[in-house]
Order: sequence, then C-alpha cells, then structure tokens
Amino acid sequence: MDTEIGDDTPVGHYDAPHGVAAAEFALALGTFAIGTGEFAIMGMLPEMASSLGITIPSAGHVIAAYALGVVVGAPLIAVCGARLPRRTLLMILMGVFVLGNLLAPLSPDARTLEIMRFLTGLPHGAFFGVAALVAASLVDRAHRGRAVGRVMAGLTISNVIGAPFATWGGEFLGWRTTYALIGLVSVASLLLVARNVPADPPHPGASPLRELGALRRAQVWFTLGTGAVGFGGMFAVYTYLSDVLVNVSGYPAYAVPFIQALWGVGMVIGNLIGARLVDINLNMTVIAALVWSMLTLGLFSVTAVNPWAVVPVILLLGGIIALVPALQTRLMDVAADAQTLAASLNHSAFNVANALGAWLGGLVIGAGYGAQSVGWAGAALALGGLAIFLAALAVRFVGRRIEQAA
Repeated sequence: MDTEIGDDTPVGHYDAPHGVAAAEFALALGTFAIGTGEFAIMGMLPEMASSLGITIPSAGHVIAAYALGVVVGAPLIAVCGARLPRRTLLMILMGVFVLGNLLAPLSPDARTLEIMRFLTGLPHGAFFGVAALVAASLVDRAHRGRAVGRVMAGLTISNVIGAPFATWGGEFLGWRTTYALIGLVSVASLLLVARNVPADPPHPGASPLRELGALRRAQVWFTLGTGAVGFGGMFAVYTYLSDVLVNVSGYPAYAVPFIQALWGVGMVIGNLIGARLVDINLNMTVIAALVWSMLTLGLFSVTAVNPWAVVPVILLLGGIIALVPALQTRLMDVAADAQTLAASLNHSAFNVANALGAWLGGLVIGAGYGAQSVGWAGAALALGGLAIFLAALAVRFVGRRIEQAA
C-alpha cells in the first residue's frame, strides 16, 4: 500500500522482515555510530595531536575535513544514488563509514588522517536522510515523527555514552584503538541493516535530475535555512561549553565530561518529546523548539556565573534537539518527489549551523563580552531561525491563497 508522505507524493509503505522495532534499532545503531564518530574527536584532540607531532590547532583541521565531507557528501551521494534501493544505499553508506573508521587508525601523519576523516564524513548526511525516509516508510503517516525520532535517538544517545567513552578511550586506549572500536560498531549496524531493513525496489522515475528538483522548491530552502541559522544557537554554546564551565562557572576540568553527558540526557529527552509533538502539529513543534532555544540559551548566559544554577539549564538546553526530527519530517512534506536529496541536505544544514554558531560565539568572546555571552549569541541565532520559518509559513499561506483565487 502507499502512504502519503509529501504534499502530493506517494511513498511506499514496506513491511520489515523482522518487525519495525528491529529495523529501527538497526538504523538507530547506525546514527549512534556516526554520532560517536563525529563527536569522538573533540575529546581525543590533545592525544591525537601529541601522537602525530602537531599542534592542537593543526589537529583541528581533522574536524574541518570531516565537516567538509558531510557538506559535500550529502547532496553528491543523494543525487548519484537516486536510482538505488534505499536499503542498498544505506549499506553502501555504512560500508564507506566503516572503511573510513578502520583506515583512520592506520594514518601515519596528519594529512593522511584528514583524508580519511573526509572520506568518513561523506556518508554522514545521506545516511541520516535516507534512514529517516526508511523509518517513515515503516509506519503510517500519523506515527512517522516518532519513527524518525526513534532512529535519531542514536545520535542523541551518542552524546550520553559514545562521546564520553571516546574521551576516556582517547586517554587510556589511544585514539587509534577508539576509532577502530567505532568501526566495529559500524560493522554491526551494517549487518543489522542488511538483515532487518526491508528490501525496497527503486522508486518509479527516480533519477538524479528528479532529486535536483528539490533545489527549485522555495520551502526546501526555507526549511534548510531554518536549521542552518536556528540550530546554530546550540553550537554557539556547545563549542565553548568547557571554557564557560571552567572559567566562568568555576568547575574543575574533570567535571566537564559529566556535565556534557547531562546535556546529552537532555537531548535524548528532547528528541523523543519533539518527535511525538511532530505527529501532533509539525509547524508548531518547530516554532516551540526555536522559542525554547531562545529562552534557554538566554538563561544560560544569566546563570553561567552560578555553578549550581547553570547545571539544570544545561539539561534544558538539550530540548533544542527537537528541531532535528521536526525539520527532517518537514523536508519530507515540502520536497515532493525529491525527498532523498532534501532529507540528506538537512544534515549539511546542521553542519553549517555548527560553523555559524562557533564563529558567532567566538566573535562575541573576542569582542570582550565574556565567555558566557555565547548564550545571547545563540539566542540571536534561534531568533533568526524563527524569523526564517515564519517567513516560510507566510509565503506558503500567500501562495495557497493565490492558487485558490486563480
């Protein structure tokens, strides 16, 4: 049977061979592995720089190489893989991720490692996008937000378990062993995707040109812009959280990973609540997540000077992640028959948000406003994202009124 996922585009509904839960777990394990692989380097950077004989700023280029891979890979793979069955595409994407994580530990120098991390970043956005589409195809339309949220839960859990483990692993096992272990988790995801995700035929008329058609839709760009700007608020604070906790709140450095894990707990809760709200009212969920972002980011700046008050606020900051399932689902609605590219670009937009948030946060700190001012910078970005989204709704409303009058 067919279920309507877009405004006017039928997307096939498929029965998972071993049940929906097994298929969602396979996909969530993949998002967990990718999330851990992305954030692991943050905690392993000093050890990595030391082992390669380079400075920490130079080692930071490895992070940039991965982000570049995400931005380049998402649209490129989505377009080139348009004719492939989605299960096959997911397996190829996870296979590339496995390869990158297993080859990275063999890198003899920083330049080789940068190349391996670029390779590893290529499947990131496309995997998340295609996994969301597959999750939506396993359930009826009324439950698709929750299905997408359950798959994206792997990403949020990686901030609670994966990233802290990587920080510990980088110190006691070495960064090479840690990346090899992430590669093994990825192998498990690859095998489970092959076993539990239903085999689907290519969609009729699928082609690279049809996927590129998503770029002609204004609502796709509005949605991506909402994520690229609005989600940047989270990264404005997350990038400089350690600095604020140590130099403003007065926490010792060893306490920082535990507080970061608390943020991860908030992300898990926010993702699950946000996914449920998507099935009730998608547009209001986006608006509520952005307003929540503005309020909690501003509150972070106010409470940062108090070590007791700032901790519960950091837990609340995790609710910003509700934007992920909301925007991912909205792209299914506005992309019509070019959903693979649009869904994949969502995570390119989030990487733009990462860069934008880090840049603006650094700007306000450099201007002398203090490290805690990153919260106000983040709130401004959330406000910008809200303005873009409200403009999207206004344009759509006017367009429909014109169509009705014609």
